[in-house]
Amino acid sequence: MAVIGTAVPRKEDPRLLRGRGAFTDGFHARGELWARIVRSPVAHGTVRTVDVTRARQARGVAAAVTAAELPPGLAIPIRLALRGLPLTDYLQPVLAAGVVRYVGEPLAVVVAGDAYAAEDAAELVDLDIEPLPAVLDAAAAAGDGSPRLFPAGNVAADVTLDYGDPEAAFARAAHVAETEIEIGRHTAVPLEPRALLAEPDPRTGGLSITGMTKVPVFNRDVLAAMLGIDETLIHVRAIDAGGGFGVRGEFYPEDYLVPWLARTLGRPVKWAEDRAEHLVAVNHSRQQVHRIRGAFDGNGRILALADDILHDNGAYCRTHGITVPELTVAMLPGPYRVPAFRGRIRVLLTNKTPCGTYRAPGRFEGTTAREQLLDMAADQLGIGRAELRRRNLLRPDELPCRRPLTTLGTDVVLDTGDYPALLAAAEAEAARLGYQALVAQGREAGRRRGLGLAVFLEKSGLGPQETADVMVSKTGTVHVHSGGTSLGQGIETVLAQIAADALGIGMDMVRVVNGDTALQPYGSGSWASRTTVVAGNAVHAAAAAVAGRARQLAARMLEAAEDDLVAADGMIAVRGDPRSAVSLAQIARAAAPAGGHLRPGEPAGLAARRRFDVTHMTYPYGVHIAVAEVDPGTGEVRVLRYLVAYEVGRAVNPVLVEGQLRGGVAQGIGGSLLEEFSYDETGQPQAVTFMDYRMPTAAEVPPIDVLVTQQARSPGNPLGVMGAGEGGRGPGQRRAGRAGPGGQRRAVAADPGAGHRPDRGNTTSREPEVTHATCTVDARGPR
Repeated sequence: MAVIGTAVPRKEDPRLLRGRGAFTDGFHARGELWARIVRSPVAHGTVRTVDVTRARQARGVAAAVTAAELPPGLAIPIRLALRGLPLTDYLQPVLAAGVVRYVGEPLAVVVAGDAYAAEDAAELVDLDIEPLPAVLDAAAAAGDGSPRLFPAGNVAADVTLDYGDPEAAFARAAHVAETEIEIGRHTAVPLEPRALLAEPDPRTGGLSITGMTKVPVFNRDVLAAMLGIDETLIHVRAIDAGGGFGVRGEFYPEDYLVPWLARTLGRPVKWAEDRAEHLVAVNHSRQQVHRIRGAFDGNGRILALADDILHDNGAYCRTHGITVPELTVAMLPGPYRVPAFRGRIRVLLTNKTPCGTYRAPGRFEGTTAREQLLDMAADQLGIGRAELRRRNLLRPDELPCRRPLTTLGTDVVLDTGDYPALLAAAEAEAARLGYQALVAQGREAGRRRGLGLAVFLEKSGLGPQETADVMVSKTGTVHVHSGGTSLGQGIETVLAQIAADALGIGMDMVRVVNGDTALQPYGSGSWASRTTVVAGNAVHAAAAAVAGRARQLAARMLEAAEDDLVAADGMIAVRGDPRSAVSLAQIARAAAPAGGHLRPGEPAGLAARRRFDVTHMTYPYGVHIAVAEVDPGTGEVRVLRYLVAYEVGRAVNPVLVEGQLRGGVAQGIGGSLLEEFSYDETGQPQAVTFMDYRMPTAAEVPPIDVLVTQQARSPGNPLGVMGAGEGGRGPGQRRAGRAGPGGQRRAVAADPGAGHRPDRGNTTSREPEVTHATCTVDARGPR
């Protein structure tokens, strides 16, 4: 029975479509209190007083807490500490005390009998904050004359990754292309904002917590350390979640405050974020400025790439540290043959909401810059844009390609793939679907239409490990307990398929629970497109162990040789004699409860626990092709068709892969053309509702075509799978530019006509040929 590779319906959908999903805001506890966070209205200032006297006197208020009432020295930890940089000088306090550094920073929390009373009382908190000059530009933050946000300065990190001899390559290059690319600041906006319910247990001193998604075991352990209790006293429940995309589920100030309040008050405490809070409180992402150069020989082959990047990380380093900056640099060479490389990135702190990961962190930014540079170089060299890429893509015989770079603690080793073949397949698919004809029709009608193309490299399957339990109950039901978490991506279905495939049973016999720390206390969570790769292989190993043990026991029960047995539909039978058979339920009932066959720590009965360890990531890759139209009168950009070609190694459920890719494209269009966080000169955010933070709708998202290929199975895991969660966003697109205090945007781009001028594309030139076009766009249109 082949379950892997089939487009079975999602197991989650019946309950979700019937309104039976278990989302955090639907959970309640008897006697619960509601919390409301008091946030700074000032971007940068000295905190003179936070007076909660009037709030404490308000009707229904149980507590009003400032930093003075909390244990001293509490700060939000960094989950992914990289390159030995502790970043301790730049961590965010749970509640600000002496200084605030962004609008939305928590200053106090009010707890009352219901949400409305808590919100009303929070407005009674008196804040006295002396404004300080706001630092809003990363380049300015790096200057000597900038106000210092921290005693250690505004540069949190300065990282350079390189190999080869880039300077020598640029010196001998026949052509050098150079440009500046700005990536706009935006964030993930899941359907469900954050929420948390913490219930204290007066008998044990423990806590039951609902609402911690993404990395519940990590968050449990951090919370236990901050509270000074044993981690086994904290139970994080499995729940449904209305999206995550990197920003939801990290450890934020509220993840400490709500449980601390519950233990302190001895009553359940609930908090639910509204959308205005979300847009200033959760991690932002993306904002970078790239000054990128490429050295090419006379045939358009890359000799070297160099990029100098400014990364605006907002007010603090929290949750991810320098993960996004590091990934930007380490993944920037992409799927190309790059003999020499140098990437420098400076992580600057400004008076904006802190940054973290958002779907395809670092790859969206780096790929945008690199692919724009290649477009520019192709125009200047007089080479077709697809042809320039073809000449520089690594060939299959050049893999594995071991780059002397590391990221996320692992070496960058591109181990499998056929990048030129996927490019050819994508071009053929676009032609078959009429993309070029659509462009030609528009141009014949006088419209400004064009065909865009980008090739990209992703990463997925990050370790260090994932653990899974698979057990068969006495009814024959197979229970899978995974450390992954359900964020809407369909892993309940995928893990059920993997278990069913290994056991030779139907999907209806499998129940999957993700992210419950009582059932699976060793999980690493769902992030970085890792779940199918890491959790999937852990489930595969555990299910295979159960299948092997079931076969052993069945052989004894049937008095037959194991090699003579076949498994199908939950039964194990003697080959050729279907009457000599036992069911999984019968085998489970016969299994010894102590299970001498079990490894230490494994559950008893017909069960197995397996851990899948990862030392090397997988590297899926893809091609995006788009038809776009520009209105020269207004500057509006419309995307008319979009194609994603993506190599996943092996698709456990092809329909879910396609859904991930289509969703990523919608987010990419939003981040490239619509969504943007801008600030006025005092650091006040200008997008705190959906009236200002423009999300893509069905009107802006075009028909999306998907070509999923399975030609390059990953050699690094038994299932041969690679992640697909971020391939829809991978290439990125260049935005119109950044918005300034007056609402204007500045764009810097290569001259689009450069490739058609006789004085361009001179392959003997040894000086950078850079042409900048500056366009200012406001409500009156381009000028």
